[in-house]
Amino acid sequence: MSPKSLRVYLSGGMEFAKGEGADWRRVMEDWVHNNLGHSSYNPNTESDEYLAKRCPSRRFRDLKNENIEEYTEIVRDLIDRDCSEIAERSDYVICNWDESAQRGAGTKGELTMARYVGKPVYMVTQMKLQDIPGWVLGCSTKTFQTFEELQDFLREHFAGSAHPGEKK
Repeated sequence: MSPKSLRVYLSGGMEFAKGEGADWRRVMEDWVHNNLGHSSYNPNTESDEYLAKRCPSRRFRDLKNENIEEYTEIVRDLIDRDCSEIAERSDYVICNWDESAQRGAGTKGELTMARYVGKPVYMVTQMKLQDIPGWVLGCSTKTFQTFEELQDFLREHFAGSAHPGEKK
């Protein structure tokens, strides 16, 4: 029997990010699959599928102004889904930390959940580390300035690995 494929959770700004942060997630999703054989949890894709069922005739972000109670209820469901994914199914987290992540709250919560359940968090950021909240730095296992640096690290440490952090 072959070892279970590793699974990565792709964390980063959505609410305040250009295009909900979908571009970098799509690139990393393809990269980890094609180069490492890992599966991924892409909150953009998962949220889109959930929202298409939950509020098919309305724009989700508009609900924040139109019906804050319904909006909040939907956000709670999304939080539950994301926390469950990190805690129960993902093996590690890749975080794109930028101004949109810093402005929002979801990424901070995802990193906290990952830290709490012992999942490694690999953060890519071009921000000065001194400008990042200490809480976020405390949740991060390792930081990288570029996605290329992260990819080199992942290639070295995870390719063919059955467990995060285990060298091949």
